[in-house]
Amino acid sequence: MPTQALRFRKLLTLCNFDVAFSLNDIGCGYGALLDYIALYHPQSSIDYLGIDVSPAMVRSARKRRSGELIQFHRGRESPRPADYSIASGIFNVMLDQPIAVWERLIETTLLHLSATSRKGFAVNFVYQPAPGESARSGLYCANPLRWIEFCEKRLGSEVSIIDGYGMSEFTLLVRPSRDRHD
Repeated sequence: MPTQALRFRKLLTLCNFDVAFSLNDIGCGYGALLDYIALYHPQSSIDYLGIDVSPAMVRSARKRRSGELIQFHRGRESPRPADYSIASGIFNVMLDQPIAVWERLIETTLLHLSATSRKGFAVNFVYQPAPGESARSGLYCANPLRWIEFCEKRLGSEVSIIDGYGMSEFTLLVRPSRDRHD
């Protein structure tokens, strides 16, 4: 799917494919990110862990891909630290959850991503609708400033935003602050 490949390209902007690294893929589904990496970064050495809440998705992913450097885990969070973490689309469908509850879940997830990502993590969100437009029911739409500020102030991270790529969403690249490593 072209839109999914575009999302993966934006999220993976965070990673340095010139060196071996470890990657946690939160909300991995059936492992589509591995297909993208195999196509666009076939020479890369990546210790990959896909994490998903759905037992059926994890089973499907394990049937499609396996290997010494490819593992899958059922759960909401990564059981291990990695160089990078990616979370594609996991914050967008909140169904009938109240926004305050959903945003606490996002905060908890971002805290965990920060704690388990040595070099950084990337997430994406759907933009809030423009004035006069209405959001689709069950979809969480965000103001980027809300999450940039959270990551900078609460996580002490440096944040870059990628947007304007033809979809009504944005990607945040979140790296540990250089001050934390000096």
